[in-house]
Amino acid sequence: MRLFVFGLGYVGEAFASALRARGWEIAASARDAAQADALRARGIASADPADRDAMAAALAGVNAILVTSPPGPDGCPALEAIIPALAQAQAFPDWIGYLSTTGVYGDFEGRWVFETSPLKAQSVEGARRVGAERDWRQVGRGMGLTVATFRLPGIYGPGRSALDRLRAGEGRRIVKAGQVFSRIHVDDIVSGLLASLDRPRAGGIYNLVDDEPAPPQDVMEHAAHLLGVPVPPDLPFNELGMSPATRRFYAENKRVSNARAKAELGWRPAYPTYREGLAGILKAGG
Repeated sequence: MRLFVFGLGYVGEAFASALRARGWEIAASARDAAQADALRARGIASADPADRDAMAAALAGVNAILVTSPPGPDGCPALEAIIPALAQAQAFPDWIGYLSTTGVYGDFEGRWVFETSPLKAQSVEGARRVGAERDWRQVGRGMGLTVATFRLPGIYGPGRSALDRLRAGEGRRIVKAGQVFSRIHVDDIVSGLLASLDRPRAGGIYNLVDDEPAPPQDVMEHAAHLLGVPVPPDLPFNELGMSPATRRFYAENKRVSNARAKAELGWRPAYPTYREGLAGILKAGG
């Protein structure tokens, strides 16, 4: 069994590791020789997305594809590289997973959103994701491929959590009245992807989020208590001095439901809230 990952980053690495544990072979995109050499040293085959023949060779006989790379101004780079290569290789994978974002929903003023909710993306990045989701679904229908879309919120896990920010002296408690966010532990993303891989449904769209949308300052406060360090002082919300990414983050307020993933995939997050997630990271030495 073979997996190809377009964009072997934080989530892609975790998913690839889970499938390697099942005995799968892994291949991934690599845009330069240094990246390809680094992957090869780890036993991961690679292909340059700009090299059609190399991509066709990498995708020949592939069983599953995971796309993690974000779309750009010209659309999804993975779509442009993968679909012609699949056609050239006469390859028909059993499953293609596209990682999107809950940013496609935009702002719902704290109300619950579901996969059937209107897509009201407020940022350029969110709008591009809406377009990329649509393009992948159309390609899936047109080529008879099983494409599933996963809408992800803020991702955390080992090396990437409030615990790490506090240790680095970068912990902040920005307080905006009524603001909540959904989040997801990287291990729960992987288990959701595996559940879909084992029970594929063409055109499936799933919110992979935890059970408790919460204010970000609560997460930081809990992380500080776990580490036994002072809780950072409250910083009233003020867009001045914030990065564009942070401003986008606080411009959207919504609670994201994971009911469909639970019902259709039989998925349950191992870390239903940030409390279990942070405790698990700390227990594992993270």
